[in-house]
Amino acid sequence: MTSNLWIPLLASLLAACVTTLGIYVIRHFEAWGRRNTTYFACFAAGVLISVSFLHIIPKSFEMNVQAPLFLLAGYMFMHLFNRFVTAYVCDKNPEFAIGLVPLLGIGFHSFLDGVIYSITFSVSVFTGTLAAIGMVLHEFPEGIITYLLLIRGGGSPKQSLGLSFFAAAVSTPLGTLISFPIISRIDPSMLGALLSISAGALIYVGATHLLPDAERKPAKYSLVALALGVLVAAGIIVSKG
Repeated sequence: MTSNLWIPLLASLLAACVTTLGIYVIRHFEAWGRRNTTYFACFAAGVLISVSFLHIIPKSFEMNVQAPLFLLAGYMFMHLFNRFVTAYVCDKNPEFAIGLVPLLGIGFHSFLDGVIYSITFSVSVFTGTLAAIGMVLHEFPEGIITYLLLIRGGGSPKQSLGLSFFAAAVSTPLGTLISFPIISRIDPSMLGALLSISAGALIYVGATHLLPDAERKPAKYSLVALALGVLVAAGIIVSKG
């Protein structure tokens, strides 16, 4: 276990920078951003899903015998939260939901990303690094999506830029700063439970959020990007083992 705040904080700051890059690209190079977002999403999904199944889940099972229940809880929490934002709220407030509600959802999701950095790096630098690879990459399309949602919701380019930056970028290191002092002091069994919850959340992001979006916007080499993500993650894990 590591108790060094600077490592997960640097990872979360890198994620914030990548999100900001996505926002910048879609604002200044919209055609290129729209054309290549699917590839980033597929590659990130391949990494997140592979890292979860090949390393994070087995590690959490070693640390806590009830880890399968927490894995399910992590996945279901993300599913129910997504259902609430996209179905319940959007159905009742369609115009409001176009911009502000997804913004709040993305802000909360990005905050949880920061918490996941705290959890995974508290287990080990290797576990945190594996999770960070896929998480950092998925921030690029997330920045693009956040900005576009705000534009569709009627925000000006300047307003959309500022709000998407704070919701999708700043919230990630904030989540790390707030959660790490607590997470770094808990016992290994509880840390294993939190790690398993994180794995459920990562699988949800990869399999239920990134891949369906990519399927709705098919790209010629999207399967290649997904396969590369899987191979990169598997290669790192195998070489470490």
